[in-house]
Amino acid sequence: MRNAKSSSRRTTKGHSLYRHARSAPHNRNRHIAFYHYTECGLNNIWLRNGFVIKNTPYGPATAIQKADELHAVIATQLITDKPFLSGGEFRFLRKELNLSQNNLARLMGKDVQSIARWEKSGRVSKMADRFLRAIYYAKMTKQPDVEQLLNELNELEQQHPEKLFFEHGKNWRIAS
Repeated sequence: MRNAKSSSRRTTKGHSLYRHARSAPHNRNRHIAFYHYTECGLNNIWLRNGFVIKNTPYGPATAIQKADELHAVIATQLITDKPFLSGGEFRFLRKELNLSQNNLARLMGKDVQSIARWEKSGRVSKMADRFLRAIYYAKMTKQPDVEQLLNELNELEQQHPEKLFFEHGKNWRIAS
């Protein structure tokens, strides 16, 4: 949108469209509509196409084509190209993983207030940022071992063994 000759923003009952005329000579009269896709919880997502605005008895409604696929592309962009996640981006990835704040806090060994604070304030700790990226990457590449390991760690956390027993035969091992 750097070379736009004219631009205007039009809002229609909660739906933002951004129209602009390109400066290229062959496109002078062509208007391209972008949809500001805030429904995903992020304020910096604009769609060039893949959406339809329909009039309904309740007002205009927007239909996003293959929204799950769009969310996967957004999430992949966030984990691979953003140096630091904002609070909203952190929340977006958490929701894409179908994790509640409570479940994510349990997985990370943190309290729920920490997760809520990161999401609200926008300042996500480096450890939490990398942890959530790794979890999403494991999901994206279909590596169930990571999720299984995290679940096992959570189960271990519930146990508080005071004594650990080992025995020696040919080699040292956990006592049975």
